[in-house]
Amino acid sequence: MNKANHCLKALVAALCLSGLSGQAGFATPQEQEAPAAEALPVDEIRTFAEVFTKVKKDYVEELGDADLLESAIKGLLEGLDPHSSYLDEEAYLALQEGTTGQFGGLGIEVGMEDGFIKVISPIDDTPAQQAGIQAGDLIIRLDETPVKGLSLSEAVSRMRGEPGTDITLTIVREGEEKPLKVAITRDLIKVRSVKSRILAPGFGYLRISHFQIHTAEDARAALQKLKEDNELQGLVIDLRNNPGGTLSGAVGVADLFLNKGLIVYTQGRIEDSNLRFHAKPADMLNGAPIVALVNAGSASASEIVAGALQDHQRGVVMGQRTFGKGSVQSVLTISNNAALKLTTALYYTPSGRSIQAEGIEPDIVIDRVKIEAIGGEADIITEENLNQHLKGEENNEQDEELDEAAVKARETQAMLEKDYALRQALNVLKGLKILSASAAKE
Repeated sequence: MNKANHCLKALVAALCLSGLSGQAGFATPQEQEAPAAEALPVDEIRTFAEVFTKVKKDYVEELGDADLLESAIKGLLEGLDPHSSYLDEEAYLALQEGTTGQFGGLGIEVGMEDGFIKVISPIDDTPAQQAGIQAGDLIIRLDETPVKGLSLSEAVSRMRGEPGTDITLTIVREGEEKPLKVAITRDLIKVRSVKSRILAPGFGYLRISHFQIHTAEDARAALQKLKEDNELQGLVIDLRNNPGGTLSGAVGVADLFLNKGLIVYTQGRIEDSNLRFHAKPADMLNGAPIVALVNAGSASASEIVAGALQDHQRGVVMGQRTFGKGSVQSVLTISNNAALKLTTALYYTPSGRSIQAEGIEPDIVIDRVKIEAIGGEADIITEENLNQHLKGEENNEQDEELDEAAVKARETQAMLEKDYALRQALNVLKGLKILSASAAKE
C-alpha cells in the first residue's frame, strides 16, 4: 500500500500540472507544503510527469488530459487488488442499483482473474442462471470482443444493456475440453434476495441469494411467516452461490439467530476501518438447530454469516469451502458524480479467523455430485400389477384441481429429489433435532 500511496500523491501532483498544454511541469520540494513526515516522492512524480508528456505527445491518437488522467486513476486502483476500482458516473449508478435490488443486465456477480472475467456466482432467477452459467466459469469473450485487455468496469458495462437485447458469452469451464458459447438475452434484473418454504413438517428453508439493504428485514419477515404457519424445529439456510453484498445485510441476518456475542470484526490501516459488530437478543428460532449450506460461490457477506454461525456453534456448515473474499470495500464519493471502490479492511470471524483467500471450511463436506435413480417404475411390481387384485376405493381428488399447498408440496418434493446437498442438509437437521430432544429428556 506504500507504493500505492506514493502513486496517489504523484497523481495529485500531475493533476495540478495537467493544464500546461502538454508541457509537463515539476515543482521542487521547497515549493511543496507537504508535512516533513510525508515528503512527496519527487523522483516518482518526475517519472509520472515525463510519462504523461510522452504519451500525450507521441501516442498514435490524440488524447486529452482528462482521458489520460482517468486512465491513470483506473490503473492505480485496479493494480491494487481485484476489488478496488474507479467508478465513473455510470458505474457508480449501477453499483447503487445493485444494492437496492434492481438493475439491468445478465444477473451474474463477477471478478477479475488473470485478465479474464471470473463468475463468482449467477444470481437466482436471472437470465444468466437460466442459461446455465456456473460459479467458477471464466468469460474470455463478449460477443466478438476478447475480454483480455478490458477492465472489470468496462466488461461489466458491455454485459449490461437494454432488456431484450442479446449477448453471447464465450466461457472456459473446468472439465470441458473446449470453450462454450452461451447466448443470453438481457433482462431487467429484480433480485428477490430472500425466499422461504417448508421442506418437511417442522423444518423450514431460507434461501438468501444476495445481501442487500433490506435483506435482514425480509429474512425476519419470512421467518415470522414460517413460524406462524408451522412449529419450526429446525432451519436450512441456503447460502450457495450467494456472492455477498452489503455488510449490514450480513450482520442483520446473523443477528436473527444469535442472542449475544461478536458477529464479525474488520481491521484496516485507518481508525474508521476497525469495526466490531455484536449480536442482540433474541434468537428467532430459540435455539432450534440450523444447517447452513455453502459452496465455492458463497462469498463475502455469506461467508460472514457462515463463519459467525460456525464460531458460535449455532449451526452446522455443510457443502464446499467458500470463495474466500474477506476484504472490505468502501465507496468513497469524489467529484463529477464518480466514486472510488477501495479495499480498506479485512473481515475476521468471531474467533479471529481471516476469511481472505481462506474461505470457510464446512463442518461436513459435500462434494458436487449428480444423483440418478436406479431403474424405473416398470421394474417395480406392486399389488396393482398382480392378477385378480382387489380394487381400491376410487380417489376422486385426482380429478380436482390441486390447492396451493399441494402444489407447493409437490414443488418442494421435486426440489429435494433434484438437490442432493439440500436433501442431506434436511437429514442432518432431522438428526440434530432428535439428538436435542434426547438431551432435553436426560
